[in-house]
Amino acid sequence: MNTLSIAQTAPSSAPTVSRSVGDLLREWRQRRRMSQLLLATEAEISTRHLSFVESGRALPSREMVMHLAERLEVPLRARNALLVAAGYAPLFRERPLSDPQLAAAREAVELVLNGHEPYPALAIDRHWTIVATNNAIAPLLSGASPELLKPPVNALRLSLHPQGIAASIVNWHAWREHVLARLQRQIDVSGDDTLSALRDELAAYPAPPDADAAMPDDAVLSQIAVPLRLRTPLGVLSFFSTTTVFGTPVDVTLSELAIEAFFPADRQTAAALREFAEQQRG
Repeated sequence: MNTLSIAQTAPSSAPTVSRSVGDLLREWRQRRRMSQLLLATEAEISTRHLSFVESGRALPSREMVMHLAERLEVPLRARNALLVAAGYAPLFRERPLSDPQLAAAREAVELVLNGHEPYPALAIDRHWTIVATNNAIAPLLSGASPELLKPPVNALRLSLHPQGIAASIVNWHAWREHVLARLQRQIDVSGDDTLSALRDELAAYPAPPDADAAMPDDAVLSQIAVPLRLRTPLGVLSFFSTTTVFGTPVDVTLSELAIEAFFPADRQTAAALREFAEQQRG
């Protein structure tokens, strides 16, 4: 995988909805742990009107659907589903990343990925499918089965699968707990069934044979972030990561695209990656 080796996936068709808009809004309100009174207050409407919308006694206008979705922080894909359920056309387009209209976004992703070298970074979609990487990711994947590196590649599956890089993760138990907790937070926010299935799959993976003998994490770093510590051909590398997303996107694809950038957690890791980059250039 190289910079912008983009996984080509066709955009989803318009959402197929069999439930009422009121049912969907109630589900999102409950997912956000909001009472009818709290949502009505934040949306500046009466509790009675919200109750009528949720029960199906009143059909909300297109503007009201979008207004409530904004207050509930509903993802763009799900906002389209709400609009369709209410009898309106979807508002947010979903273009493939290869679409000419997303050329500026592709250039931005490439700029971030390339600019992060000699440290690894990758771009992922909403289901953690890798859509692009920079060249520094290669040493991290040295122990993975070639089968798991065939597109589409799921980053979380790759990290915890027995044939992925699980055996190379020094702090496997801590990293597994971090991955599953992060995935659960995404499920809580999005209600995505595919992510739920992925969580169940990852949770069922067995621990590597020597996981219990793993070295302890760096005590200082572990107080602020869960590090990823990997045995690689460059030695044991230690990272913490950050996530970058597009601000105020109005395209479904862009709203679901994120860049995971890994930073060295110690000088040894930084030096090893700089040396690797120099060797690659030579």
